[in-house]
Parts: sequence; structure tokens; C-alpha cells
Amino acid sequence: MTREHTDRITVGGVPVGGGAPVTVQSMCSTRTDDPAATLAQMSALHAAGCDIIRVAVPDAAAADALPAIMAEAPMPVVADIHFDYRLALRAAEAGVHAIRINPGNIGAPDRVRAVADACRERGIPIRVGVNTGSVEKRLLAKYGGPTAEALVESAADELAALYGFGFHDVALSVKASDVPTAVRAYRLAAERFSCPLHVGVTEAGTSYTGLVNSAAGIGTLLMEGIGDTVRVSLTADPAEEVRAGLAILRACGLKRGGVRLVSCPTCGRTRIDLISLAKAAEARLSGLDRDITVAVMGCEVNGPGEASHADYGVAGGNGFGSLFMKGRVVRTKIPEPELLDALMALIESDAPS
Repeated sequence: MTREHTDRITVGGVPVGGGAPVTVQSMCSTRTDDPAATLAQMSALHAAGCDIIRVAVPDAAAADALPAIMAEAPMPVVADIHFDYRLALRAAEAGVHAIRINPGNIGAPDRVRAVADACRERGIPIRVGVNTGSVEKRLLAKYGGPTAEALVESAADELAALYGFGFHDVALSVKASDVPTAVRAYRLAAERFSCPLHVGVTEAGTSYTGLVNSAAGIGTLLMEGIGDTVRVSLTADPAEEVRAGLAILRACGLKRGGVRLVSCPTCGRTRIDLISLAKAAEARLSGLDRDITVAVMGCEVNGPGEASHADYGVAGGNGFGSLFMKGRVVRTKIPEPELLDALMALIESDAPS
């Protein structure tokens, strides 16, 4: 599979699918009926690198707040709708850039048609969101549970409902919390459908387990050419989702820019506190808007080689370290407490003017 084979939609000016760069999404954790808090979080997530943001619209109060949010939103906004199709109509009227629905839970076909018509009139794409918690009972019985096959058949039914009303500006997600199930579902979906795929592992877990599960699932699919936009679903600050999504894209070679930190595992040869040094370096470098590789290495075995291949780096010795820049040693015997400051000073001094 290649991402060029999917259709392309546009979410508030951001292309998704058809070979466009893979985008990172997240979802506000604020109450949508609090526009000030929601806009503040949107701004923070946009600054962190989020491309598209989703907000929950569970009731009329949330729908009432959408016009104020849309007036100042710093990036495209997706309204997340369940059960009440009238909320989707109100979201479309408020000017949201996309709507996420599950056609199977918003009522009769005429209600699905009403949403499709409203979105078509305003050029708003729809994401059909299927997950293991929303699979119909008949499919659970047919497949013996929320299997990948059940997810994809459910997706086919939901897409058919929209296609039947002549609406094709659609993206699809088929998420599961079980990583192998999610991967298989997306593989089957990629073979069967041409719409762009919103890839993720739903309910992935906390900052640690959720990141591991998401990296395994999303990373596998992206490396196979499957996936046009991603969300890392974490029980954490949404900013962590954005950082994780960007990190997965970089690891898969799908995004350039930002600092890439290379650090070695510790071993019995290490004579500096490498773990603390690497964590501190990561923190200091996190806000730097440079497309560079920085190496923080622990000893003389791998250290000089890896550090010299990076744009900047340090390699530790016995309580001391050496500083590297673009393949050459620039300082030696720097006391361990001064290593990080020396590294940051070197990076800052070499910043483009």
C-alpha cells in the first residue's frame, strides 16, 4: 500500500490523504461549553505541533459555544458527535471544518441524509469513526466478538450509508484497543476502501503504556504505507499526544524538523550519570525549533562514533566528557557538571542567523 492511493479530503485547508503529509491530531480535554479554556488549550496544542483538533459536542451547551470557538480557533476543528444528529447540523452551521460521526448511532437514514446534505452544502468532510465499542450486535454475533473483520464490515455499512446519499468526502477510522486487532483492521480497510484513513489505537492507556501501544500499532501501519492522519490516544495531557504523534512520524521517516536526540543505553563502562544527562538534555532541547541531531553518549566505545555522526554531541569519560560538532572534536575534558551547559552553548552559538 502507499498513501498516494487514497482519496484526498481537505480539513480546513489541511489536506488529508492522496499522498499529502501525514498529519497529527488530538482532542481537547476541556469542556467545549467553556470557549476560553478550550481556545487556550487549542493554542497550546497548536504550538506543540498539532495539525487538526477535535472537540466533543455532547449537548446543546457545547453546540452553543462553537461559533465563539470557530471565530478564534488556531487550526482546523473537528466536531465529535454521537447520538443526536441535530448537534451535527448545528456544528455544520457553526462552521466546523469536519464532523466525526458513527452513522449507526445517530438514528434513521433520513437523519444521516440530513447530516450529509448539511456537510455537502458547506464543503465539510465527515470522519466515520468505528471502534470495538460501537460494533453492532449482529456483527459481534457473526464474528464472535469485536474482531478486525467485524470492525471493517461495520465500517463498510457506515460508508455505504453516506455513499448512498451521494456523499464521498469521507475519512475512516477502525480503532481497537488491542494492537494486533487494530493493525489487522486497518490493513483490511486499506485493501477494501479508498478513503483516507485516520489511524490510531483507541483507549491506548497512560503516558507510558499508551505510547508503547500507539507506537507499535501506528508505527507498524505507517511503515506499511497505511495511514493519512494519526491520533495517539493517551490518558494524559493532550500535549503529550501531540508530542508522541510527532515522534512516531519522525521515527518512521515521515516528518523532518525538530531535534532528534540520540542517547546510548548505560552499561558497566559508563562513568558519568548518563541517564540524568540525557533527560536534562531532552528537556532543554524540547522547545528548540531546529532540524538537528544531538547525541548524548556514555563512553568511548560507541560514544565518539555516534557523537561525531550527529550535528552536535557529547561523549562521556571518567567524570569528564568531550564535545563534538559536525564530525569533529571541539573540546575535551569538560567536567561532568558542565557538559550540558557546554553542549547547549555550542548549539546556540552555531544557530543560523
